[in-house]
Amino acid sequence: MPQGLLVVLSGPSGAGKGTVCQLLRQRNSALAYSVSATTRRPRPGERDGVNYFFLTREEFLAKRAAGEFLESAEVYGNLYGTPRSYVQEKLAGGQDVLLEIDTQGAMQVKTNYPAGVFIFLLPPSLVELEARITRRGTENLGERARRLAAAQSEIAQVRSYDYVVINDKVEQAVARVEAILLAEHTRVERFSDAELKELLGGQLV
Repeated sequence: MPQGLLVVLSGPSGAGKGTVCQLLRQRNSALAYSVSATTRRPRPGERDGVNYFFLTREEFLAKRAAGEFLESAEVYGNLYGTPRSYVQEKLAGGQDVLLEIDTQGAMQVKTNYPAGVFIFLLPPSLVELEARITRRGTENLGERARRLAAAQSEIAQVRSYDYVVINDKVEQAVARVEAILLAEHTRVERFSDAELKELLGGQLV
């Protein structure tokens, strides 16, 4: 069975990563969404192994020391990480895995799994990015300024990615991501000699 693709999607706050990932998963039911591990307490309705893998801080640190995460970070006092075994199990089963993550985490993943497909999602412009953040109405003026500064810092890392997708209209952005995945699945180097021989009717050039 061909190996699945690890698809890493990053972008600044306001680029629409969550919306694009949600529609991408709706349109591609076989696409697995990476389940993160965390030390924070479960919220009502959350299930272990479905929403997160819930760990104690001691368990998390032991796993990190053993190299069991593709990436990890601490956010507001809680630890988060992408379990290597979960991702590898899905990939080995031929399933593509989608990982929505910030640039810092993406670069950790690239170091630990360089065969991944790294996609950077951009808004049409910084003006539109600011407008989207403003429309959300969840941040005050100072917080919006910090988010915009952080966005510019993240955008500066775009050349570390394989592809860039402009999210002007969500459906078009999703279609572009799907086109990238189709192209990646048909790259010659992703096929073994046996698979190529079968595709060529028993003849291998």
